Amino acid sequence: MAWLPEDFEHPLRADLPTGQHLRPIRADDVDIDFPAVMGSRERLWAIYGKAWGWPPAVMTPEEDRADLARHEREIEAHESFNYALFDDDEGELLGCVYIDPPEKAGDADAEVSWWVVDRLVGTEVEQALDAFVPAWLARDWPLRRPRYVGRDLTWDAWIALPDRP
Repeated sequence: MAWLPEDFEHPLRADLPTGQHLRPIRADDVDIDFPAVMGSRERLWAIYGKAWGWPPAVMTPEEDRADLARHEREIEAHESFNYALFDDDEGELLGCVYIDPPEKAGDADAEVSWWVVDRLVGTEVEQALDAFVPAWLARDWPLRRPRYVGRDLTWDAWIALPDRP
């Protein structure tokens, strides 16, 4: 069962009102993804570790590149989406947004989560991303009931849900 219409074209860029933008992540982003993830690893593990086992305590840039290449293939195939958050020059990865088909039972048509690097927690950029993602999905994506995991449903509650058949 396809989770998105066949003719859907995923956005290639989305601009936040604070000047940052989202674009699909690529394997060649490893040089900026790796320090972002590992520099925020403890907080990211507290968010995603129990559910996804990510990010691991030890990860090499090569392992990160393989993970990003998998994301890039999934984006092209419209299986799931990982958008990276950047300033205009794209010199540093500032966070990520994940848009996935639902894994867990219920009426959600997508499961969505996002994060920013540690230094942006509590800032105007994080607040803008928090407001932007739901509005962007409502405006530009063919989703009617996205589930915002870690926001409108805790990760523990999500883990406790039965898997989709």
